[in-house]
Amino acid sequence: MKTLVFTGGHHTSALVVAKELILQDKYKVVWFGHRHSMWGDKSDSAEYKEVTAAGIKFYDLKAGKFYNTFNPLKLIRIPWGFIQALYFLLKIRPDGIVSFGGYLAVPTVISGWLLGIPSITHEQTITTGWANKLISLFVKKIAITWPESAKFYPKSKTILTGLPLRSEVIEVKNLKLKIKNYKPVIYITGGKQGSHLINQIIFSILPRLVKKYMIIHQTGSSSIHNDYQHALSLVQKNYEVFDFDSRKAILALKQADIVIGRAGAHTIYELAVLGKKSILVPIPWVSYNEQMVNAQLLEKSGLAVVISEDKLNGEQILSALKDIQKREPKALYLPLDGTEKLIDLINSNFN
Repeated sequence: MKTLVFTGGHHTSALVVAKELILQDKYKVVWFGHRHSMWGDKSDSAEYKEVTAAGIKFYDLKAGKFYNTFNPLKLIRIPWGFIQALYFLLKIRPDGIVSFGGYLAVPTVISGWLLGIPSITHEQTITTGWANKLISLFVKKIAITWPESAKFYPKSKTILTGLPLRSEVIEVKNLKLKIKNYKPVIYITGGKQGSHLINQIIFSILPRLVKKYMIIHQTGSSSIHNDYQHALSLVQKNYEVFDFDSRKAILALKQADIVIGRAGAHTIYELAVLGKKSILVPIPWVSYNEQMVNAQLLEKSGLAVVISEDKLNGEQILSALKDIQKREPKALYLPLDGTEKLIDLINSNFN
């Protein structure tokens, strides 16, 4: 049985693939990731919880990043991440590395290349960040989610696979609800870790929201802001809250008429596949403004209203809710077999 290291910034699709490979009984999977998602946060990350719940060995890689990092203590983590990745790889001696982008992938892939361990990577976003551009020099193959991404990578290495989707998302797509809530359902999510900014604005307009809508609010579980604890104190009729739970998130997505959230790669792809209307607030500080590029794709199709973070307030949210309900979106047809295609790529490169 061969051993593969999985790493990168987008663990949702990575975990889908890892679980399927384990079921094939051909590979053992180990994981390089962040146990804590934010500097100073004492809560375990959603990544750590979900990966370890799947029975996968988790190595806490304390790597750093260059982009928008000015704290010297955080910059020290850059060389330390390479040392740590090299040590872990020497200890494990894997047969291959499967990267899903982000700065954690950089020390892992480059250290693997120095040790003669082959890698492949998967790009989730439409544009590309410096991390994937750099590691593309060291990997055997680059799988991409969107055809528009091909221009950023060497043609000889690049393969279009689409995004590996959770089976639950496909089930939601195929499900026809027989009972409809009498009020439109709004699902608010800032991603697995939540968005403190969005949470605070939702709290400020909550009395007005619950008069017209059923609100399902995923706050995240950060110990820095404690938004979940505050949200619990506000629970009332037409307002439900949870910190993060994959099962609850899928149920909320299934019920939602409108989704309010960020514009990460997985969020955008799943909303497009499901045809869900949304109000998107892209994170402005991510590399190459990738979330804005993601959000604009859905906006062009009529599926989303995009609000820039610097203009975000309660009145903008309320206005966008009226706007999005009037829109008639165009269907987007995206591959649903990304998992199978990526597994084929892994088998062909590591067998």
